[in-house]
Amino acid sequence: MKLKASPWSNVVAVLVNLALAYVIYMVTRVAFVMENWSLFREGWGDLSLGELLAGGLRFDSSAILYTNSLWIVLMLLPLYAKERPWWHSMCKWIYVVVNSLGMTLNLVDSVYSQYTGRRTTATFFSEFSNEGNLGGIFFTELAGHWYLLLLGVGLVALMWWLYAKPQAGAVSRKAYYVCNSVGLLVAIPMAVFAMRGGFTRSTRPITVSNANQYVHTPQQASIVLNTPFSLIRTIGKKPFANPHYFPDDEVELLYSPVHTPQGADTVALVSGRKNVVVLIMESFSREFVGYYNRAWDGGTYRGYTPFLDSLLEHSLTFTHTFANGRKSIDAMPSSLTSVPYFVEPFILTPSSLNDLGGLARYLGDEGYGSAFFHGAPNSSMGFQAFARSAGFRQYVGMTEYCDDSRFGGHGDFDGHWAIWDEEFMQFTALAITERLDEPFVAGFFSASSHHPFRIPERYQGRFPDGPTPLHIPIGYSDNALRKFFDTARKQPWFNNTIFVLTADHTNQLSRPESLTPLGVFSIPILIYDPSGELPRGMRDGVMQQIDIVPTLLHILGYKKPYAAFGKDVLAGADWAVNYSNDIYQLVEGDYVLLFDGERSTALYNYAADPLQKADLLASEPQRAALMEQRLKAIIQSYMMRMTTNNLILR
Repeated sequence: MKLKASPWSNVVAVLVNLALAYVIYMVTRVAFVMENWSLFREGWGDLSLGELLAGGLRFDSSAILYTNSLWIVLMLLPLYAKERPWWHSMCKWIYVVVNSLGMTLNLVDSVYSQYTGRRTTATFFSEFSNEGNLGGIFFTELAGHWYLLLLGVGLVALMWWLYAKPQAGAVSRKAYYVCNSVGLLVAIPMAVFAMRGGFTRSTRPITVSNANQYVHTPQQASIVLNTPFSLIRTIGKKPFANPHYFPDDEVELLYSPVHTPQGADTVALVSGRKNVVVLIMESFSREFVGYYNRAWDGGTYRGYTPFLDSLLEHSLTFTHTFANGRKSIDAMPSSLTSVPYFVEPFILTPSSLNDLGGLARYLGDEGYGSAFFHGAPNSSMGFQAFARSAGFRQYVGMTEYCDDSRFGGHGDFDGHWAIWDEEFMQFTALAITERLDEPFVAGFFSASSHHPFRIPERYQGRFPDGPTPLHIPIGYSDNALRKFFDTARKQPWFNNTIFVLTADHTNQLSRPESLTPLGVFSIPILIYDPSGELPRGMRDGVMQQIDIVPTLLHILGYKKPYAAFGKDVLAGADWAVNYSNDIYQLVEGDYVLLFDGERSTALYNYAADPLQKADLLASEPQRAALMEQRLKAIIQSYMMRMTTNNLILR
């Protein structure tokens, strides 16, 4: 698009092209919502389109002005472009490249956010810094989402075609300089206003958490945000800071992660020195497990995990079981060291260098050997580094698997992430026998029930399909789990071992009960004791991943004081905590409180209202106030200990 030469042509070009950028961002937002419609459809009718538009424009303004600031300055510099005909051609290229990148990030995140529950932040780059297979994953997704590729190409072409480019012509040099200078002087404060979200103290600068004021649930915040903004706002940010809700010396009176076993708590609930095996199953959402959901569909719901259902019949579990994070990288700290996910993945923060407790370290001090097993390349996801910092003395990954001549080596690689679950779980069962003397702690993390949702060719057509691509791989991994236990039962350590099984996070959810702010954290957690010494059955109560460590230490009769953010569920299972899209959630009994770091935003009786439709914040202020106080104490204790390297007792 050519603009007629005039003293104001550069200013007009800036306004027209910025308007075009807004249109591009809004189109990618529509694509984001459509691609993730299953996550948003339940609460869509409750949202105000006016608020969504206002919120979207606010965050788009910040991202667009941040990314186009250089282009704006170049366009409005008081230079007489007639003497530099190449100047506006250069500016056009800068504009198209910069905004094509922003558009691409938004479209790519339309797919990736399905697995994280939020817009991508700067920690993505450190999370996958050791992965060598991202190119293959990217092109696989590209083929599966070709329509987004076509949309992206079309939007780039539209930007190039509609770009408003001032034309050279007979224009008064003086008028040209004056108009450009005025435009630049006006543009600078307006850009600052847009980038920071306003000039008032309460809105400066806006952050990712501000998105929650335009929506009703944390996952809906992704609608009004955009990915360039989320990346920009999280680059170089320190994730942990003491919020100072209370005087520091009073926090421990309200909540303390220090556990001091006394009396009966120091007596083991099992005989001898039991081994411990913690199995973390990739993407095993509670929705997939028939045992927990028998009442669904008039009592006909069977789920997709027949072996896990059978194991639950002989295990201890609870009516409500939750993850503490939304990513695989959050599961190891939560399940093995009782450190939940708050703000950013613990493994990716400077606090990951803190001294760390957990099962392997505490039991290692009691003479236990330890090893962690994961079938991906050994540097994948930072798991090996974290296992070492958590006290595991051995890490057994793809390298060790491929060195074992009894198995298929690299031929058993799934082509994307790791060794197929069946083969690596068989290897794990045997390697525990060969590498560890009793008593021991072993951790395991599966991989196959993961994007791109493939299973070995020999199992095609074997497992039931479902409404999402994940259901078939879940059936495959459940069968691999069955074969693991078949082999483990033949090992000399089996009957002297306590097994804990949990998932890392939820994924590919389809039922409305699972798509609520709390439902997206619902996973299976069970404790299985083949010897039968521990209680079995489903108990009323709440269990979360960070409860695994203190519960196991109680079962084993651990006598020393220790720090763990979770609770011993055998002494009382009444609360859980998690965090998503800058909203903290505290589960207490049948209620869940949502808190944005400054104020409570909603209160639900999730047991009576599983779809979380009726906000009780106004009708039950006393309950909300007490829950908020407890949640604030948990948050402040967490932040204090993270920033002072005080995660273990000295």
